[in-house]
Amino acid sequence: MYGSLLNFADELFSNLDQWQRQLETRGVANIRQMAQGAFPRISLGSTPTSVEVLAFVPDINTQSLDIEIDKNVLTLQGERVIAAPNTEDKATVYAQERFSGKFKRVVSLPDDVDVNNVNATYKDGVLRISIARREETLPKRIAIQSGE
Repeated sequence: MYGSLLNFADELFSNLDQWQRQLETRGVANIRQMAQGAFPRISLGSTPTSVEVLAFVPDINTQSLDIEIDKNVLTLQGERVIAAPNTEDKATVYAQERFSGKFKRVVSLPDDVDVNNVNATYKDGVLRISIARREETLPKRIAIQSGE
């Protein structure tokens, strides 16, 4: 009995992981590189007061980026355009490993984020999205009153 429950749980989590990957890549064009990982690559972490998302998006025009948070799901989408070689020079491209085209990444956020307190900055090819945690969910230190 316990073995079948564990198998069921393993299969369930495997299916959830697969569905998450499908959601992340839905609607993305030119996915040759997606087999190795989604674009843009991201790092997700937290501090006691915020959730930090770093998206590695070199050569991006920030005007083409769209960042949205809906129901604690962060969606980052845009388009990366890589200049092709000049065809007048009759150049031949033998390999093109830099991603070019539309992209979309979807990231689930913790329940305690404050979607009204978000800051996004772009520097040196890194998009940093800092989402504050709701103040009422932050740990609070309680002072002990003297009973005398």
